[in-house]
Amino acid sequence: MGKEQTRDMTKGSPAGIIVAFAIPLMLGNVFQQLYTVVDSVIVGRGVGVEALAALGSADWLSFTAMSTITGITQGFSVLIAQTFGAKDRQRMQKAIAMSVWLSVLFTLLIMGAFTCKLPELLGLLRVPDNIFGQASDYLYILFFGLGATALYNLCAGFLRAMGDSKTPLAAMIAAAAANILLDLIFVLGFHWGVKGAAWGTVAAQICSGTICFIQLKRYGVWKIPWKDWSGDLAVVYELLRLGLPVALQNTIIGFGGIVIQYVINGFGFLYVAGFTATNKLYGLFELAAVSFGYATSSFVGQNLGAKEYERIREGVRVSVKISIVISIGIGAILLIFGPQILQIFISKKEVQAEAVLGIAYRYLAVMAATLVILYLLHIYRSALQGMGDTVMPMFSGIAELTMRILIALLLPLLIGKSGIYFAETGAWTGALIILLPSYYRRIRKLYLRKR
Repeated sequence: MGKEQTRDMTKGSPAGIIVAFAIPLMLGNVFQQLYTVVDSVIVGRGVGVEALAALGSADWLSFTAMSTITGITQGFSVLIAQTFGAKDRQRMQKAIAMSVWLSVLFTLLIMGAFTCKLPELLGLLRVPDNIFGQASDYLYILFFGLGATALYNLCAGFLRAMGDSKTPLAAMIAAAAANILLDLIFVLGFHWGVKGAAWGTVAAQICSGTICFIQLKRYGVWKIPWKDWSGDLAVVYELLRLGLPVALQNTIIGFGGIVIQYVINGFGFLYVAGFTATNKLYGLFELAAVSFGYATSSFVGQNLGAKEYERIREGVRVSVKISIVISIGIGAILLIFGPQILQIFISKKEVQAEAVLGIAYRYLAVMAATLVILYLLHIYRSALQGMGDTVMPMFSGIAELTMRILIALLLPLLIGKSGIYFAETGAWTGALIILLPSYYRRIRKLYLRKR
């Protein structure tokens, strides 16, 4: 197997390894987030506030479908990282083969579930009539393109598990460029509206997934003996044990978001447009947390396979410290420059522009002030997943769901519509309360086992 870009994380400075691994991921995530940001900017400024609201009214439905696939493949990559760290090539090949079969199965199931009931789902979400058709068109295209989502996440997960974070970065740069070009052609050139934005996103995901697939081929990953493609119940069980809780955790988080969307949709399309503008930035200010989370998970997984438990503790400490500094810096930037940043989504010519921007900034300010909670959540959740514990992260998702729903439904009744701004912060806090003690219990068990 080629090793020119794979990385053994069981040797060397944990701080240097994690930072060097996370930076390409961070840059890659920047370009990945350009998908949704560019879609929203081009649609919001080129088509109008109603089209922007259409994208946002169904955000959580698309998040739930895509993040369920992302979660299952992320869980599978934990076993790949552990077998790679343990230098067990035979078991790694079997795990890769079974991961492919399971990913195909789950993608088809999710695609069918969401496309068959889409009108009913949008009705339950109380999507306003004036944007219902556009939201439906956008989601049908994204759901039929879920295979592209699975291709990228599965291949990128394998690469990260093997210590290669540079190829996913290259894939995201290429995909972002393709997405921007296609959005300009489809939305502004062909006047396809939100459908053009959806087709641009699917095409970009096909591009990124193909690049990662080709790199894995160069590493020799796909040179798997035919016998390893046959079913292996023990490996399937292990993959499902790792993958299903992560997928369920993301599905639970998505369901909580759907409840928030239900409440927001009931406030009218101006609130929908305002929340959409801020939510499109969400991915950008979360990206460092996601990147250090992936780095932490891969680092922990490889060192668990190599039984280097002290390196696990040191690596998590490094990730926590860096994440605190980054989250405070990003939060300060958002608080100071938030109004100017949000203006990229909405043309000042729109009659409702001022009202939409006011809603968007108030929501952004609450999240920016509490961003450190989100960053710590990602680090501790990823550390647990890297250690093979995907159950407690799932329970943290349940805590997120509970807090998100309670705040979304109750706080607006007590203090008015502004209560909805605190649903995300409350959800992050609930999850972190579960994750912190879970991580420290798990690390103590590892030390006891070593003795």
